Amino acid sequence: MVIAITPACRSSDSEAHPAARTAGGSASTARSVPAANDSLSQLADRGRIQGSASAPVWVVEVSDFQCPYCRMWHDSTYSALVRDYVSTGKVRLAYLNFPLQMHVNALPAAEAAMCASAQSKFWPMHDALFNSQDKWERLADPTAYFDSLARSVGVDRTQWAACATKHLARPLIEADKSRSEERGVQSTPSFFIGDETIAGAQPYTEFRAAIERQLAKAAKSPAR
Repeated sequence: MVIAITPACRSSDSEAHPAARTAGGSASTARSVPAANDSLSQLADRGRIQGSASAPVWVVEVSDFQCPYCRMWHDSTYSALVRDYVSTGKVRLAYLNFPLQMHVNALPAAEAAMCASAQSKFWPMHDALFNSQDKWERLADPTAYFDSLARSVGVDRTQWAACATKHLARPLIEADKSRSEERGVQSTPSFFIGDETIAGAQPYTEFRAAIERQLAKAAKSPAR
């Protein structure tokens, strides 16, 4: 008997995090963040979405920056998906954070990315984190390394550092994780493509097929 292994980092059953609409709409979680942080949270939320607002299909990635399978997907599929579907106006892509407790630097990495997102630098920071995962994943304290990455992508360092050290993006990250769990996410990476779900770093052909099905379905739907 052949046992299929899903290329994904799996959440342990003992993990329980408190509160992202995940598919078919905005990734916005601003309502879960204290009012004092509304401006930052709204900027950070918008920053982790790319693609035309008129794109007929949403792809929502639920990911952990320290997960090796999330990096595998980033390295093998992300660029092709952006090239073929996001840049052509067919897909709107959003990133939701799902830092696993087994990855000790995943939460600070998510905070580093979302604080960069508040300055419209999420995607450059997203790439920098995945590209250097092997350099920071085992650091006892990755703060200085994340600071250097933030500088390299062009953030205002003072604003970024204030966000990171005060953990201003953490409520947004916790909301991502909780609502993803409510939608049944148990491993990273996971994806919502329209009304379909893909678990794990599956080949690009799987994503292309799912997106094409959703585009065909959108083409048959009445104009909204």
